[in-house]
Amino acid sequence: MSRRLIAVTALVVTAAAALTGCSGSTAPAESSSSAEGSGSDLGLLKDGVLTVATEGTYRPFSFHDEDGAGDLTGFDVEIIEAVAEKLDLDIEFQETQWDAIFAGLDAGRFDLIANQVSINDEREAKYLFSTPYTVSPGVIVVAEDDDSISSFDDLAGKTTAQSLTSNWYELATESGATVEGVEGWAQAVELLRQGRVDATVNDKLTFLDYETTNSPSGLKIAAETDEAGEQAFVFTKDKTDLVEAIDGALEELRADGTLAEISDTYFGEDVTQ
Repeated sequence: MSRRLIAVTALVVTAAAALTGCSGSTAPAESSSSAEGSGSDLGLLKDGVLTVATEGTYRPFSFHDEDGAGDLTGFDVEIIEAVAEKLDLDIEFQETQWDAIFAGLDAGRFDLIANQVSINDEREAKYLFSTPYTVSPGVIVVAEDDDSISSFDDLAGKTTAQSLTSNWYELATESGATVEGVEGWAQAVELLRQGRVDATVNDKLTFLDYETTNSPSGLKIAAETDEAGEQAFVFTKDKTDLVEAIDGALEELRADGTLAEISDTYFGEDVTQ
């Protein structure tokens, strides 16, 4: 069974600068007992312990329950805990601000990042990724009684609510929509529910999380993108054995239904494949 250790206090902003300065030259530390014990062949920072970076402020993926006063929990947290249990490892979380999280990985402060990190070409050039544990397309969200939109082509001449700095803004405009600029999802949903816009384009996970916590929302998904974003655990390039072990654990957790069960708790459906 995995045993969670006491979570490490979040890194402060000043640490981010220090990490950035040393990230290019500092090698991951090795445990003095790395030749023995559970996980000794995985290149872990501490023998028998999986050290994991996560924000702890990113609901529903990594957050503290009871308005921040409770234990660290969330979709990503529960999945990596299940992985650690499969590998018979303890787990220690280091709650780290997003701005410092990759510098901390480079500096060898943790074994991996579990924080809904999207796989892209730029990151793959520098890091290793596990097999994805989240798969999420873009979606068009409309009022549940609106049948006028069933594809992205149908957005032509419609008005959508989007953050002007997001990829969803680009997709909406490319589809012919007139965009009403908003600060984020909450404002977009409010305009949609008020009937002031026809739709909003966003990540499916965002909608499913909203639907899970606000049902009945009066909204529905009208269409999905053909391609989906994929999120996975992130490692430095020297962690090939650890990646292989974690991929094996994820495969077992997918086969025995654990991943689907965790996903259903947070999103009401399986978003892990």
